[in-house]
Amino acid sequence: MDRIDAMKVFVAALDEGSLAGAGRRLGRSPAAVSRAVDFLEGHVGVQLLHRTTRSIKLSEAGERYAAACRRVLTDLEEADMLAAGERSAPRGTIAITAPVVSGEEVLRPILDAFLDAFPMVSARLHLLDRPVNLIDEGIDVALRIAHLPDSSMVAVRLGEVRRVVAAAPRYLAGHPKIETPADLAKQQIVAMTHFGLDSWSFPPLGESAIPRTVSFTPRLVVNSVRAAVASAAEGRGVTRLFSYHVAEKVHDGELQIVLRGDEHAPLPVHLITPERRLSAPKVRAFVDFATPRLRTAFTRLTSHAER
Repeated sequence: MDRIDAMKVFVAALDEGSLAGAGRRLGRSPAAVSRAVDFLEGHVGVQLLHRTTRSIKLSEAGERYAAACRRVLTDLEEADMLAAGERSAPRGTIAITAPVVSGEEVLRPILDAFLDAFPMVSARLHLLDRPVNLIDEGIDVALRIAHLPDSSMVAVRLGEVRRVVAAAPRYLAGHPKIETPADLAKQQIVAMTHFGLDSWSFPPLGESAIPRTVSFTPRLVVNSVRAAVASAAEGRGVTRLFSYHVAEKVHDGELQIVLRGDEHAPLPVHLITPERRLSAPKVRAFVDFATPRLRTAFTRLTSHAER
């Protein structure tokens, strides 16, 4: 059996979450997919996958091998692109990752339009609220909301977002005024997992270098941005999220941002891609297509959050 082909089957199984899913994606029988994985395990001499009838899970050795397989397959695809020439029409599958909400609401419509414009390209959109190692996980492009470390990634700045505190006007009218961060200790808090479950920090005052921390006992804890936004908009309490999460509700008057003068510095929004991947026509085409549209989208959301 061809080892490169077996690697493709192995990676497809990981992406789909099952051997049967890999078979459907590749047009192969479950037995053929299983044989490919058996071949790789026999070749390397270790178990790569823990398999059940419904799911698969990487072994420790499998995690390392999967990262290496993705790098090998990416290098091969780049070699094919270079051999075909830089003027080749964009084609193949592009892998993109983004945070869940910005991926669903901002990036996804732009990706749909890109696929309409480039019919020979297909896409895999991974929506994850965690940092992703683009090289190890075989990702071509990422939408990233954070300060970026120095790296070999090519980064295109799209805009910025703020960490904001917001509540419904009717909630604010019926509860003690929120004039300083310390006032939050007297409020009903809708806490979002990623923004602090029992305390929020704010920039230091004056010449102090120590951030101000407000502790609280939340009335509600959720792990979903949409749930936090909905509960706050219904007057259930005060929440903290990114400005683009609440922009439309603020624009429509359903939420009001408080403590604007106590916000942290905005976080930049970038599209990033490994430098070598930018030479692939599909990646270059997507970056060129998406950049102005994403800038427009984040500019609009920033404007809506300024109400």
